[in-house]
Amino acid sequence: MMLKVARVARFLGLPQHSQQLCSANFGGSARQVGLPSGVFGARTHRAAVAATATRGAAFFPEVPEVPAPTLEVQGGAPFPVRRVYCVAKNYAAHTIEMGGDPKTDPPCFFSKPSDAACQVSSLPYPPLTNNLHHEIEQIVAIGKGGSNISESEALSHVWGYGVGVDLTRRDIQAEAKEKSKPWDMAKGFDFSAPMSVLVPSDKVANPLKGEIGLKVNGETVQCGDLSLYTWSIPETIACLSTYVELCPGDLIMMGTPDGVGPVKPGDTVEGWIDGIATLKFEVK
Repeated sequence: MMLKVARVARFLGLPQHSQQLCSANFGGSARQVGLPSGVFGARTHRAAVAATATRGAAFFPEVPEVPAPTLEVQGGAPFPVRRVYCVAKNYAAHTIEMGGDPKTDPPCFFSKPSDAACQVSSLPYPPLTNNLHHEIEQIVAIGKGGSNISESEALSHVWGYGVGVDLTRRDIQAEAKEKSKPWDMAKGFDFSAPMSVLVPSDKVANPLKGEIGLKVNGETVQCGDLSLYTWSIPETIACLSTYVELCPGDLIMMGTPDGVGPVKPGDTVEGWIDGIATLKFEVK
């Protein structure tokens, strides 16, 4: 069947000026726009290529450049962040204060967006919450990837360590729990994982033991020890690597001791891990 080129051009969704060009140059059949020979023929392939390029330009705008998240490193180049994994209920006392049973609850993992990891002196109070909570946590930065990593080899996959805060919209989390919905919007919002500089593992004397704590407006509200994890760093890496392949650039937030509580605009938050790092930020 012979279709006018302008009609075919309209069918292809070409801009008006391209339809007119095709019609003026080839006012014959659909074969002349270079469609496959099994359909209408391909006598004027060059015209079809030009027309298709015009159509492609209209539908494929320039791809935006998006910078990859990075974290500052003590004495080195920035650390690229690939994924952020979090361990829930990894201190017995915190598990109890959140209504769980540390004797029976297995490791529970969730994720934050990679750009939630940030190093800032101030951050905005997030929208849609009236109950923003702090959770101080150790950061484990992965430098060597792998799956089904053994506990004995786990620490050899660690590039370095830091300290961070898992900010949580607790009211949204509570509602999600009640309705058996995911926690994404409770945990994965903008600036929800402020972190310290990362310290290479060879600069950390003992990443498995040391005081971890958090102050709000100068008052200590959380204090624990890295040795009190329900699941140690080697156990956590071994378990998590059975679910996913860990890769360089992955971060693991190891869980928080008890004492989690609210922060509000105007509060100053300070966190630390003895022998590793400190951080400080204001909630705006």
